[in-house]
Amino acid sequence: MATKQSRLHGRVEGARANCAVPGCGAPGEFKAPLQPANFDGPGAWRFLCLDHVREHNAKYNFFQGMSTDEITRAQHPLAGWDRPSRRFAANGADPPPRWSDFADPLDAISGRFGRVREAARPSRFNKPELQALSVLGLGDDVDRHALRQTYSTLVRRYHPDKNGGDRSHEARLTAVIEAYQLLRKSAAFA
Repeated sequence: MATKQSRLHGRVEGARANCAVPGCGAPGEFKAPLQPANFDGPGAWRFLCLDHVREHNAKYNFFQGMSTDEITRAQHPLAGWDRPSRRFAANGADPPPRWSDFADPLDAISGRFGRVREAARPSRFNKPELQALSVLGLGDDVDRHALRQTYSTLVRRYHPDKNGGDRSHEARLTAVIEAYQLLRKSAAFA
């Protein structure tokens, strides 16, 4: 954690090497680029002492070697924004609607993110109740009547007395009964 901003901005703390200028014995605590305007990578650096980095900065000219047109383009407010870029991801949103289908632009935006809003809506059931609903093959928009009707249908299908004595579905029947017993006491149906 940094304690206090150094008075000399850019100092590399703990530098042990000497200044890169031949004959200078002072520690090289400041980074100076070898060649300017190389933005294709991290660049090449050398370490200089305070006096030599001040001298380097006084002579440094970013525009050295550029023509007048190149300097004008580099100073333009939109310089650098002309590079190709990737398209933004949809981030789970529906495909964008045609603006001509809507009189109000806010309705178009609402239409685009409708599915995201539905996914973000909290369920009225907790996790065990949602698992019980999946056992019964129901969604979280079910009402008490549909729950009871589905339960009756599944019990008739899997009970050995109703399906001719076939006991191969007993595990499924037990899961259906347990799921119904959990859901009928749910606060969502209160």
